[in-house]
Amino acid sequence: MSGNVFLNGKKRRLDYGGAAYVTQEETMLGTLTVRETIYYSANLRLPGSMRREEVNEIIEGTIMEMGLQECADRIIGNWHLRGISGGEKRRLSIALEILTRPTLLFLDEPTTGLDSASAYFVAQTLRNLAHDAKTVISSIHQPSSEVFALFDHLFLLSGGQTIYFGPAQKATQFFAKAGFPCPSRRNPSDHFLRCINSDFDAVTTKIRASQTRQEEVSLSTAEIKATLIEKYRWSEYATASRERIKEISNIEGHDFESERKCESRWWKELSVLTRRSFVNMSRDLGYYWIRITTYIALSLCVGIIFYDVGTSYRAIFARGSCAGFISGFMTFMSIGSFPSFLEEMKVFYKERMGGYYGVGVYILSNFLSSFPFLAVMSTATGAISYYMVKASSEFSHFLYITLDLLGCIAVVESSMMVIASLVPNFLMGLTIGAGYICIFVQGLMMMTSGFFRPLPDIPKFFWRYPISYINYGAWGLQGAFKNDLIGMEFDPLEPGDPKLKGEFILKTMLGVRVDNSKWWDIAAIMIILILLRVLFFFILKFKERAAPFLYSIYARQTLQRIKKRPSFRKGPSFPSKRHQSLHPLSPQEDLNSLIH
Repeated sequence: MSGNVFLNGKKRRLDYGGAAYVTQEETMLGTLTVRETIYYSANLRLPGSMRREEVNEIIEGTIMEMGLQECADRIIGNWHLRGISGGEKRRLSIALEILTRPTLLFLDEPTTGLDSASAYFVAQTLRNLAHDAKTVISSIHQPSSEVFALFDHLFLLSGGQTIYFGPAQKATQFFAKAGFPCPSRRNPSDHFLRCINSDFDAVTTKIRASQTRQEEVSLSTAEIKATLIEKYRWSEYATASRERIKEISNIEGHDFESERKCESRWWKELSVLTRRSFVNMSRDLGYYWIRITTYIALSLCVGIIFYDVGTSYRAIFARGSCAGFISGFMTFMSIGSFPSFLEEMKVFYKERMGGYYGVGVYILSNFLSSFPFLAVMSTATGAISYYMVKASSEFSHFLYITLDLLGCIAVVESSMMVIASLVPNFLMGLTIGAGYICIFVQGLMMMTSGFFRPLPDIPKFFWRYPISYINYGAWGLQGAFKNDLIGMEFDPLEPGDPKLKGEFILKTMLGVRVDNSKWWDIAAIMIILILLRVLFFFILKFKERAAPFLYSIYARQTLQRIKKRPSFRKGPSFPSKRHQSLHPLSPQEDLNSLIH
């Protein structure tokens, strides 16, 4: 929670490419195959000077090292695609990090979910990496004796206190000197855990109470732990560790930063990210395909209801309603891709911490990969509704309504991205996203777009200035009105009166200014789109800069709260209430044999 990080004797932050980290949670795009996942990762991180043959050789070698040959061409799996097993996902997560042979590698329980054979070969691969002038630090729970024998150093913790830190093969010797020798046929890691794990003291007490009277032993779990802590504190292992830490702190080594810089060019990163994102979007049904189907169905409904609306006096209001529905309500379904985008954001955060690429490259690649789907959505909606309504026969009018709809959908999607960058989890993101659509878009934006009330009649303070000017719906609807009505003539209310021109209807009935071209309305939408993307960029950058500062504040506040607790002690006693009552461990699998 607090402290300093020194690398080669220099204090620095350990983030954004400073080290590789294999987490317990497998964060990957489920629509990609195992080989594709490794391929895209390799092309993002390996030096750009490497030839394609060399990159492919590294990819295939990594697949073989992790034993992923049989599942190399299978989908990882997501909510609608069945994929690889949990153990194979675990090995794939490790493969992605050892791909570049990092100088510093952290692993959080790398053998979880693996069978004994797989766990051994994974540990053997990590050992080979460590012996290649790399540093590998891994947490591991109850390894087999074969896996335990592969470790060079061992750090035993219990309740946050150090039980042992030194050569792994000398741990049994330390326990024996402390009075707790390991039986000859027992796995050393099992023996260590039974000596220091007091999580089941309450269970032990109940078991003893239900059994017949046994001879009471002198030592409890808490006493065993206290003895080991005290023995280690004055042992040669603790002295050697302190001297080694002091020695490392005084080393003036080379700058670690230079070792982790990625040599890939930004244009290569952009190309790889765009291709990967496009493949993910095309295979994920929930990203765009369901929405495209929904848009087509709604467009058919609009076309049937407003079919060949004509140029009668009543057609004026019908055309206004049609334009308002298309440019307003049909953009609300952009929340449909929110769950898929949140999953993609998880991958971005993980890869960004690893220094794979920059924030700007990611935002641009996301837009480029989504553009074809937005274009299909807008073109299909515009073609079906425009020609069924028979708004105009000129192609430029059809092109405009397509671009207008494309811009409006892209703006709402950008708003969803901003929300996704602010929320901490999926459920809160979905709730806030739905609230944004219902309250902000459907309520605030539609009320100030000129559909329910003409723009000149809207209250000036706040609603007219500035809300209607930053409202993409107002610009989109004005452009749609101009595109549909300018150049047309409609029948008057009373027969025999002169025809009503579209410009007259725009100024008097709809309150739309006609002195500005409709293309200026498109330009305003594009400016709002760019501003939202820029805001998305600055939010991500701000989170990167502010996160360490916020974490430090949280750490200080937490430590202050802990110090105020009555159970907090600075001595060797244990702060947790479960350690206050001492219960013998002897009934647990004949522990009497190791207590002397």
